[in-house]
Amino acid sequence: MRRISLTRIEVSARPGRRSQGWLRAGNLAVPVALGRTGVKADKREGDGGTPRGAFRPVWLWWRADRLPRPRTLLPARRIGPADAWCEDPTDRRYNRPFQRSANDPGDRLRRDDAVYDILVEIDHNTRPRIANRGSAVFIHLARPDFAPTSGCIALRRRDLEALLTRMSRKTRILIHN
Repeated sequence: MRRISLTRIEVSARPGRRSQGWLRAGNLAVPVALGRTGVKADKREGDGGTPRGAFRPVWLWWRADRLPRPRTLLPARRIGPADAWCEDPTDRRYNRPFQRSANDPGDRLRRDDAVYDILVEIDHNTRPRIANRGSAVFIHLARPDFAPTSGCIALRRRDLEALLTRMSRKTRILIHN
């Protein structure tokens, strides 16, 4: 049976709780954790905000050493031991994945906790990449207590897996207050 891609995912902040929100996609409506400072129109590196705007998913990344490949219409990449994300605005690799040595800074994609076991890279600050406008904004797994993120959107595993089955590069992700 052919799966139909979602055309739109909407994420909105919860009134009175800026680091929590709702994700709506088709008939799915689920709670999410957002950045600790809520949704920001003027996203800056390290501000703890989830960027407001319209985005598209780029890649699914997953920990193949922990999970089978999630069902999705997105292209997928396994997270390896050296995979990281560049958060240094002065680096030419800013807001891009790279292979890190033991001494390289950057957001490690292979983590001890489970939050990056499944993550979706979105096209925030990619065309063009602008220094200090934010990096490593993902859709990933939430902590058990739905603690705020550093600017990402976090969901329960079962909710993210349900979303992935219908998410494609054509899906638009709309984030607003």
